[in-house]
Amino acid sequence: MILARSVRHAQARDKVRRNVVLLCDVPTGRKGRASKALTLNQAMAVIAAASGSRLHAYIVLSLLIGARTEELRALRWCDVDLAGNPEANPVIPPSISVLRSVRTGGDTKTRRSRRALAMPQRCVDALGVLWRQRPCDHADRAECACLVFTSRVGTPLDAHNVRRDFRKVAEATGLTPGEWTPRELRHSFVSLLSDDGIPIEQIARLVGHMSTSVTETVYRQQIRPVIVEGAEAMDRIFQAGPPPSATSHSFSSLNDRLQDRNMPLTSRDGGI
Repeated sequence: MILARSVRHAQARDKVRRNVVLLCDVPTGRKGRASKALTLNQAMAVIAAASGSRLHAYIVLSLLIGARTEELRALRWCDVDLAGNPEANPVIPPSISVLRSVRTGGDTKTRRSRRALAMPQRCVDALGVLWRQRPCDHADRAECACLVFTSRVGTPLDAHNVRRDFRKVAEATGLTPGEWTPRELRHSFVSLLSDDGIPIEQIARLVGHMSTSVTETVYRQQIRPVIVEGAEAMDRIFQAGPPPSATSHSFSSLNDRLQDRNMPLTSRDGGI
């Protein structure tokens, strides 16, 4: 605890005699709501329901590239490459660069969170529509520092804006609005990739996690039975059973060795 550590430092400097913080019981607090992930059918329904809404591109990017909601709210047009470079070797796909967020200080959550993400065609199409509808006069995206996602009056989106509009889409899909939040689009991204067999290490890189532990234990909700290698190997090994002579030979060899030591091979109840 921060307070306990502060008082301990004060003790070391003879500022206080006793760390009374250690005498207090820390309240456990209320248990947080468990996160969920959309199934593939639900995800497709959400994208369809969002079509034509002002949050369409936001939802498509959250669901198809797994960016954090605070990263998308800070996304600027100069961070968006809708064309890529198909003539390059290797080919450079359309992408967004995640360089900032709306967190205090404007930086991303971690260093690993600063990343360039290739975009599926759905994302390119959705952002293309949004670019053509932009309120600014910039002709070149590379020189446009305007926010990609804004409110109806052109101000930066806040969490309330996104949550309200997303729940309208969720309700149109048939989901219970109060049970879903925008951040669960990112959880769904992880789960859908995992369900498709993408290695967890690659998913962790895509979502900007420092390691796979958070990706695997917190974000992956739609668990695919990926840890099956041991069971599958044992099925192959034991499918036909051992050769007929193998068991009797091994048993006889063991019995011979034990008899050489005058040690009868018996079970706990004295029988063979």
